[in-house]
Amino acid sequence: MDPLTQGVLGATLPQASSNSRHVASAGILGFLAGMAADLDVLIRSDVDPLLFLEYHRQFSHSLVFIPVGGLICALLLHLVIGRRRGLSFRQSWLFCTLGYATHAVLDACTTYGTMLFWPFSEARIAWNTISIIDPLFTVPLVLGVVLAAKRARPLFARLALLWAVAYMGLGLWQRNEAIAMGMALAAERGHTPLRLEAKPSFANILVWKVVYETAERYHVDAVRAHFAPRVFSGDSVEKLVIARDMPWLDLDSQQARDIERFRWFSNGYIARDPLYKNRVIDIRYSMIPNEVAPLWSLELRPGAGREEHAAYRVHRNVEEGRAALMWNMISGG
Repeated sequence: MDPLTQGVLGATLPQASSNSRHVASAGILGFLAGMAADLDVLIRSDVDPLLFLEYHRQFSHSLVFIPVGGLICALLLHLVIGRRRGLSFRQSWLFCTLGYATHAVLDACTTYGTMLFWPFSEARIAWNTISIIDPLFTVPLVLGVVLAAKRARPLFARLALLWAVAYMGLGLWQRNEAIAMGMALAAERGHTPLRLEAKPSFANILVWKVVYETAERYHVDAVRAHFAPRVFSGDSVEKLVIARDMPWLDLDSQQARDIERFRWFSNGYIARDPLYKNRVIDIRYSMIPNEVAPLWSLELRPGAGREEHAAYRVHRNVEEGRAALMWNMISGG
C-alpha cells in the first residue's frame, strides 16, 4: 500500500491497545513503524536493475521479522520520541512492534505479492482484496487516528480498525464474485482456464481485472462485480515462448536469467509486448483493467554482452481520456 495508508493503519493498532494517557504517543510511534518495512526499497543496484524486485517485500515483510523490525524501530524512535513523551522502552517497543506488524499483513491484501513466510518459503502471498491506493479505505483510518490522538480516546482507533476489517471483508466478497464472473465469461468462450485471478483495479474495489490462462494465451478482461454488474471484454496475448519470440537470445546469458527472475516476480504471467518485440511484460497490471498495456516490462537488447542485464522499464499511460474511461467503468457509465 501507499506510505500514508501503511502509516495510519500502523497507528491504529497501538492506539487501540493503549490507554487514554498514551494514545497520541502510541499513534506517532505506530505511524512511523508502520511505514518502516518499505525501507527495503533502498536495497538496489545500478548494475542489476532487478535486485530491488527480489528484496522488496522480502525479509522486512516476513512475519518472523516483526519482533526484530519492531525492536529496530524502538531503538531509534524511543530516544527521539518515546523517552521525551514519558514512555518506558518496553512501551515504545510494544507500540513500534504493533505498528510494524500491520505492514506485511496489509501488503498481502494487495496484488503485488508479499513473502510473509520468508525464509521458510519464497511464495509471494497476494490475497487481492484491495488496490495499492484506495482513498475510501484510507480516509476513515486517518480520521480515526487523528480523533483518537486529539481526544485521547482509543475508541476512535478501534472503530478505524473495525472499518479496515470490514472493508477487507467487502473486498474479499467482491473478489470472489469477480472470479465467478470471470469463470462464466471463460466458459462462454469455450475456455477451461488453467488458472484465473481477479485483482481490484486502481483505487477502487468495484471494477476488477480478470486474468486467466489457457494452453497458449493469457486473456485479460474487466468486470464490475455485485453493484450494477457488467463485463468489459478485453484483450488476449500469447504466452512468452523464448525459442519462438526471441530466437536470438542465448539461454545461458544474463538477459535470459533476468527473464526467469521476472517470471518469478510476475507469478508466471509474462508475454512478449505486442508493440515492442524485445520487451517482456507483466500482464497482470494496467491502468485500464481490460487492456494488455503493462505498467512495467523487461527490455532485452540483441547483441548485448553475455553478462549484461536486461533493462527494467516503468510505463505510465497518460493519454488524454484514460482517466475518463476508467471513471466510466467505476461509475457504471
